[in-house]
Amino acid sequence: MGVSKIWVLAEATGGNVATITLELLAKARELADTVECVYGGDASGIAATLGAHGASKVYATGDLGGSLAGVSLATALAAAIGGGNAPDAIFLGTTQDGRDVAGRLSVKLDAPVITNVVDLVERDGALVGVEPIFGGTQNVLTKFTSAKPAIFLIRPKSFAAEESGGAAAAVEALAVGDTGAAGAAKIVNRHVEEKSGPQLDEAAVVVAGGRGLGDSANYQLIEDLAKALGGAPGASRAIVDAGWVPYSYQVGQTGKVVKPNVYIAAGISGATQHLVGMKGSKHIIAVNKDPEAPIFSVADLGIVGDVHKVLPKLLEALQSR
Repeated sequence: MGVSKIWVLAEATGGNVATITLELLAKARELADTVECVYGGDASGIAATLGAHGASKVYATGDLGGSLAGVSLATALAAAIGGGNAPDAIFLGTTQDGRDVAGRLSVKLDAPVITNVVDLVERDGALVGVEPIFGGTQNVLTKFTSAKPAIFLIRPKSFAAEESGGAAAAVEALAVGDTGAAGAAKIVNRHVEEKSGPQLDEAAVVVAGGRGLGDSANYQLIEDLAKALGGAPGASRAIVDAGWVPYSYQVGQTGKVVKPNVYIAAGISGATQHLVGMKGSKHIIAVNKDPEAPIFSVADLGIVGDVHKVLPKLLEALQSR
């Protein structure tokens, strides 16, 4: 007895399916005979992409008219599961919407959620979640013991997205039903952060700065180097907490997980919480004046030196090419 069916929460912005959704579909294809998606909204524009990544069907609520997606989806999924259309497991990304749906669905089904999952394996016909603890130094394996669908919240960049060449997913209506008092809440405005250049969690090159830069004015070195390399700037939690850069720049356990081809850590000591967010990078280059800095333990190339001297020289070399 293996895993028969997995549902994946689909997320999309501006008609483009979120990368986290494609990552989850890739893993679901490895584990289940049938992979289907659930979506809060009109799925007609994303069905082709979902199908190309392995989803045979997408259950969609249709236009929610400004209602909170988490409320509508959790209500609809609970009803579908209670009506007998239950998957073995539900994969959701560790995103704002993913957390919202998972929490609400957990209450409605009276079922637990396994969070912070970075891998899934099959043991004795059941799925087991792999979760890092103690800053990623140890893993815990957790499985559900009830017959209810297993709900997994999975961290971004845990799996590589890959097309499977399938036809467009069939779109099937997902009835929402009575959402109660929470259904009265409406989204009246959205703040979209201004973005330019490659995005941190998608960039092939990331240049991140830490407290070793000295003060906020020196973060310009990170911005300049990232631009010269066609990459994205990032930061350690220390300088985010200090207010040098926005939270959206943070790499680490409580920030974003990145897996670029090249990760340059400048003036970052390498606390385990930071390493969790970037140690999967293909090539890691560290610049730090402390030869004992933990960041060198994961670096492919370590430069023991002052970032204020090394980075300007590197920029100069790049600009002269």
